[in-house]
Amino acid sequence: MSKIKYELEFPIHASPNMLYQYFSSPSALGEWFADNVNSRGVMYTFIWDGAEEQAKLLSDKTDEKTRYKWVDDEDPDSYFEFKIQIDAITKDVSLIITDFAYEDEMDEAKMLWENQISELKHTIGA
Repeated sequence: MSKIKYELEFPIHASPNMLYQYFSSPSALGEWFADNVNSRGVMYTFIWDGAEEQAKLLSDKTDEKTRYKWVDDEDPDSYFEFKIQIDAITKDVSLIITDFAYEDEMDEAKMLWENQISELKHTIGA
């Protein structure tokens, strides 16, 4: 059984440059996404309640998007991505999260992202 790709969109009142920092820098990721984040080159270690998960940085485009892949994920096509989208007319900024989950874990996965983005908005005052 393979994972299903999904996207979530969150309007965020912040500049793209500032928002980008919060998903590309280990110290900023440690403020809202995990308890602590360390990096060595393209390898990132995310720590929650003493448990560690490693992710590899797959791509990074300044002020636009960052894509990671969990090292332990057996699905070769899965990744998680933070992407900044700016409305051409209104200039409203949105954060697009792309991730993968098994069908029976989809609701839980989406709820986890909603909680994480709520924490991000609180952290940046958006």
